[in-house]
Amino acid sequence: MPVSTEYVARETASNLWRNRLMTIAAVLTVAVSLSLVGAALLLKQGAARAEAEWQRGTQVMVWMTAKATPNEVSAVGRQLSVLSYVDQPCVFRGHAYDFQEAKKLVGVVYTESGVTPAETPTSWRCTPVHPADSTSVIKKFEGQAGVLSVTAPLSQIRTEQRVINVLQWVFLLVALVLLVSAAVLILNTIRMAIFARRREVSVMKLVGATNWFIRLPFMSEGMVQGLLGSGVAAGVVYALHVVLDRIGSSTSGSVLAQMRMTGWEVFVTDVVVVVIGVLIGTGGSAIAISRFLDV
Repeated sequence: MPVSTEYVARETASNLWRNRLMTIAAVLTVAVSLSLVGAALLLKQGAARAEAEWQRGTQVMVWMTAKATPNEVSAVGRQLSVLSYVDQPCVFRGHAYDFQEAKKLVGVVYTESGVTPAETPTSWRCTPVHPADSTSVIKKFEGQAGVLSVTAPLSQIRTEQRVINVLQWVFLLVALVLLVSAAVLILNTIRMAIFARRREVSVMKLVGATNWFIRLPFMSEGMVQGLLGSGVAAGVVYALHVVLDRIGSSTSGSVLAQMRMTGWEVFVTDVVVVVIGVLIGTGGSAIAISRFLDV
């Protein structure tokens, strides 16, 4: 018995309308489940972006002694310029700049102590490719001629790396658990809908309909339900992005501000959510109908 596109479309529309309560239940199940999955994926990407932003803000400072000669300062600069684990270029700060910065950090105590700009150390400031590379910079320049000390926020780096890694793994595991839960929940919803129409399937088998003739309208129905539900979920994910973006823009420097993503990244997440919804809807219908075909 041949299967035409017109027949599949007509039967799909008819079944969706005739069983509209079960259709609504299936669509809502897909929407709620995939909204949670999409939110978890969005937050995981946000955590990755926050890590990238934080890495760009990590600095290693090579402090030169106040009496370091121009040759010693230049030697350190040349060595920094060829390091593969340091972003280029590094920035040199002179006596006057570091003196003013010290006044801001320490206050009048610094000037009252009698320290003059000429006695303030100069510094090379670099951003490591990865925060962990700060240790390599420290080992390379500590004790070198003209170098006073090399500083980096090592404890902060370790703490933030642990926190961000944990967050990314948590969001990934949550997304996977929610995805499995969504698949099971959607499958059961579709199976309930098909179970209510098992007599219809049996009658079609008795009059000579092939398995694919019966299966295709149900798979098309599941695909439509998955598409509608995942479309709603994609809208929810985008709305979540808008809310987080507005909160982040009003709190510059916060974690949420660092987690702000581009529209393209959100679009890709929405596409993934829609594809998952369509696959689960289509595959769930195919699995659910298979048990009623052997009559």
